[in-house]
Amino acid sequence: MQALNRHIHPGWLIIAPLLLMVVALYLGPILNILWLSVTDPKPGFGNYAKLTEGDALIRIVWTTVRICIITTVFSVIFGYSIAYAMVHCHQRQKTYMLTLLLVSFWISILVRTFAWLMLLGRKGLVNVTLEDIGLVAEPIAFMRNELGVLIGMVHYMIPYAVLPLLVSMQSIDQRVMDASRNLGASGSQTFWRVYLPMTMPGLVASTLLVFILSLGFYVTPAVLGGGKVLMVAEYISVQLLVTLKWGTAAMLAAIMLFGVLAMLWIMSRFMKLSTVFGGAAR
Repeated sequence: MQALNRHIHPGWLIIAPLLLMVVALYLGPILNILWLSVTDPKPGFGNYAKLTEGDALIRIVWTTVRICIITTVFSVIFGYSIAYAMVHCHQRQKTYMLTLLLVSFWISILVRTFAWLMLLGRKGLVNVTLEDIGLVAEPIAFMRNELGVLIGMVHYMIPYAVLPLLVSMQSIDQRVMDASRNLGASGSQTFWRVYLPMTMPGLVASTLLVFILSLGFYVTPAVLGGGKVLMVAEYISVQLLVTLKWGTAAMLAAIMLFGVLAMLWIMSRFMKLSTVFGGAAR
């Protein structure tokens, strides 16, 4: 018992019941999903075989991945620019920008999506304005296609991209940039060779966060896509609520889970993930 106490801190005994409950609440449903994917409607890997039997599921998965990649690229680019501006502006302006950023988290995704629905419609503010100033002769088809879905998703994901980048940039010692310029480097050389590599952990964290969250988008593709842009989350909902094919839904959910884990594993081959998620680099 004394040997056990030397290796296990007494504090763990206090949090052990809660820790076990959290593990059970998270691990239990995941294991249930994995079990359903190979047992419903009958035992075996028939649900996974559907990916090779037709192109419908592959097309849905590819559409999801493509939209998530594009969303991630634009969200991280805009997020990097906003975070860079916030770090290098005056404190008062930074406070205003941070307040606006946090307010965006309090607005429901449903409200945002319907706002874009009003703005991007054929008689919406965007098309009416473009027609009034003579830039277009007829309304642009923003809705019921991937363009509208991407606009809505990028708008929602930008704040999530900003926060990891902002934390990473704030931790950089400005004297390193000054030393680079004093040694003769230009502003662009300092940025590309010094500043950007130092913000790489925040950049990777932002990319992972945005991509993983984008995989589960449901409301925005359903509303702005108008049923013509079918992503995995919406298809899972259809399988659960309409066709009652729980095995197929569980299989798609399992593939999304394995995809995220594989992406994290591949990323860990190139860099230490503990630094990405705020740990100390050793």
